[in-house]
Amino acid sequence: MMYGNKRAFGTKGWLLATSCVAAVATIAPATAQTAPASDVAAQASAGGQTDETVGPDITVTGFRESLRSAAAAKRNDIRISDGITAEDIGKFPAQNVTEAIQRIAGVQMSNINGRGSTISIRGLGAQYARTTINGQTFASADFKDGFRYDIIQTDLASAIQVVKSPTADMDTGGLSGTVNIDTVKPLGYKGPHFILGVKGYDSQYRGGVTPKVSGAYINQFAGGTLGVMLNVGFQKLRDRGDYLFIKNWYDPGVLLSDAYVPGNLRFRRIDRDTEQLMASGAIQWQPTSNFEVLLQGEYSKDHTTYDTRQLVFGRWAASAVTVNHVANRVADKISISDFNVDNNDQPELRNLASQAYTGTINWEPAEGWKVHGVGHYTQGDAHLYEWASIDEVHFAGGGTLDISDPSNVKFNTQNVNSGAPYTTANRTWFAFLDGATHIQSAKDTAGQLDITRDLGWHGVKALVFGVKYHHESFQTDAFRHDRDGDVTAPGTYPEHAFIPDLATTGVPVTNFLGGSMGIPSTFLSVNAPLWQSVLAQKGYTVPDTRDWPNTYRVDRYIPSVYGMFNIDGDIGGKRLRGNIGVRYEHTHQNVTTSVTNGTDSSAVLIGQEHIVQDYGNVLPSASFALDLTPKLVARLALAKVLVRPLLNSQTQMADTISTSTSTSRPSVSVAQGESRLKPLTANQADISLEYYYGAGNSISLAGFYKAVKNGTFTQFYCPASYNGVALNGQTTNCQSADLKTDYSFSRVLNDSSTIHIKGVEFSASQNFDPFLPLKGFGATGNITYVDADSPAAGTGFHLRDLSKLTWNLTPYWENEMFSVRFSVNHRSSYQQDAADSFFVNGGEIHTVRARTQMDLALGFSPTKFLSFTGGIINLNNTHEDAYQTTEDTFQMASQTGRTFYLSATARF
Repeated sequence: MMYGNKRAFGTKGWLLATSCVAAVATIAPATAQTAPASDVAAQASAGGQTDETVGPDITVTGFRESLRSAAAAKRNDIRISDGITAEDIGKFPAQNVTEAIQRIAGVQMSNINGRGSTISIRGLGAQYARTTINGQTFASADFKDGFRYDIIQTDLASAIQVVKSPTADMDTGGLSGTVNIDTVKPLGYKGPHFILGVKGYDSQYRGGVTPKVSGAYINQFAGGTLGVMLNVGFQKLRDRGDYLFIKNWYDPGVLLSDAYVPGNLRFRRIDRDTEQLMASGAIQWQPTSNFEVLLQGEYSKDHTTYDTRQLVFGRWAASAVTVNHVANRVADKISISDFNVDNNDQPELRNLASQAYTGTINWEPAEGWKVHGVGHYTQGDAHLYEWASIDEVHFAGGGTLDISDPSNVKFNTQNVNSGAPYTTANRTWFAFLDGATHIQSAKDTAGQLDITRDLGWHGVKALVFGVKYHHESFQTDAFRHDRDGDVTAPGTYPEHAFIPDLATTGVPVTNFLGGSMGIPSTFLSVNAPLWQSVLAQKGYTVPDTRDWPNTYRVDRYIPSVYGMFNIDGDIGGKRLRGNIGVRYEHTHQNVTTSVTNGTDSSAVLIGQEHIVQDYGNVLPSASFALDLTPKLVARLALAKVLVRPLLNSQTQMADTISTSTSTSRPSVSVAQGESRLKPLTANQADISLEYYYGAGNSISLAGFYKAVKNGTFTQFYCPASYNGVALNGQTTNCQSADLKTDYSFSRVLNDSSTIHIKGVEFSASQNFDPFLPLKGFGATGNITYVDADSPAAGTGFHLRDLSKLTWNLTPYWENEMFSVRFSVNHRSSYQQDAADSFFVNGGEIHTVRARTQMDLALGFSPTKFLSFTGGIINLNNTHEDAYQTTEDTFQMASQTGRTFYLSATARF
């Protein structure tokens, strides 16, 4: 493999892997046997000792115990992996999954309104990570936004493992890695257990404590052969996010020959209220040592309301802009003679539900034979509703905008805390009701059968043969309910006469961005519920109209077959463990989409289209762990991974042409659908050296490489003309030459070129007992650096959400009664486009600034039956901001605040 000339390990790499099979014949069988990583984790979490370097004179508990058992699982795994485990039942060392997982090397969490919801692995975005629960898919309710970690409670999680080098028996889908969350198996814990928990949250910017209550029961019956577990939790959460941003820019060549010019400014506040019901259960039956049946179920229901209040200043006309100063190819000081303002209140309701049911049979019918069977079903449903009311008026006085200091944007305009500008004379457009309904469903039905034959032949420990079939489907039914107005045709829109007076009905938004910038910190907002109740009182109904362009179904039928050799022997006097395998997957994909003459609620259905694709992929893999000494392990892993086309909030399957004839903002949109895209593939290599010593102490250094092909990208463009109309040719500001009509052209393509990703990863865990007189101090941390040669956005497959540098450091102190943990998480800057962020428009991109977040957790356990925890998430009140072009250029500022929590847990 050659990095210098960017050659992927292709045929030569796989020949190297294959040659290892031949080398197996020279390996002498080892006398010791290695337990699977999941078994090691379970044993460690149940109190068993698996790390031979931990002396009997050292006692470890609490957070340190979880580090020790995680290190044992990593050491015994043949793959490149990292993880975190529970010390004991109900003692997972974190308040939520994202808080826990970000302490794993190469893993960082991302926030939605300040709440940890998604993760990135090795600097790659959340869309490139695959997540499973107990080894199987868990269907996300809102499948377009990826897996949501904030819907999984940690109360009865036993371990979280991040696998970075897959083996042939693993499902495909994780370019950056696969996260597996294991829940408690009831026969692993003797005697009845009752766990009761209460918790209170307080969001700094919303105020008011919200509760969480949970209860769990675990017990064994029939002489310890039958175990049951049930866990139920309910919680409420409230949070708030304030955002100031520029979503439209004039490209160089429009107003200035070589500089970008801001095209608008937006104020946006989001208040979010969530109620979550979460439950999990398991029944485990093991009548004999060679037969086991395990039934597991998970359920999550999420009812969330959003209230988004927004002021949109502009999009101001190019002729209204005067540039006063330019720096770094950006006009950072401008005057605008006049513009329109959209005052927008958008309530939203999101009802989400996810469920998964898994049945597993493990059977040893004869000595040396093992049978592993799985039946699995998961479904996620989302009902998403939004209703917006908009009052657009003309600000003839204009204003001035100064973004030269990104930390203190200055904007001067008319009084936005007054209803005076919102008069009939000033009104340019209004909408009593503009909204959408999306009914989404994701399902996966799977069956799997593995047969293992123990061999013990020249270092080949076992042969595994398996088959799996699963059918995954994604369906969206979209609707529009719009009641727009036109002030130039009052006879056609008589409701113009009874628009509520903003001066008396407006809702004040106060303390916007904490008053931290030179902008209005208070503004009046439209009261959408009032507007829409007036509409109903006047006898107007706004029915849902089918939104055909955004209605589609994707079915994938995926049979797979795989075979593996498990290796455990000696080579050169050193123990070699490993796995060599190959997986073949065939994908039959059927996309059902609509053919229409538009993309809005007035679109007429012409017919339906079925696009069928079939493709097969051979996916070899090889993983080796060489025990150089009892404490030193070297690893090598090679694999080919597959990621099918991803669905996100911008996914559109249909080819559409849309024309809006609104007199206030005529526009034409032309978009090519995504139904014919090919899957992404990547050849990857991992190598690591790991040193284990003491009670959970370890140092690990790893390098990784990925050669990615067939990644998708959205290309925005603006031709010289369209249907005989001359255009200005500006990609992100495409307009007719007379600047009277907006145009948008886009197409989603596969990039046939190869993108190279290279990175290094370092992690360490150390307790300081040998060095300090006061016992209980320690620290764990990791750092990952990633580099990629992906092209600029819009020109090829661009690795969105890629952070080059991520690191985490967690010092801690604990004894039998008290514990303190302080975590520092850093993520370097990363780019996003419209598929990843609402705050980006069309073909533009923005760069999210580097961010360091600090969290504090305190624990008090007066008895072994009772414990209290408290903490602060985002202690340093950091926030996610973004820039345009250079780091000195403002694009977005946000504030979400701190979250405080206090909990009590009783165990019986």
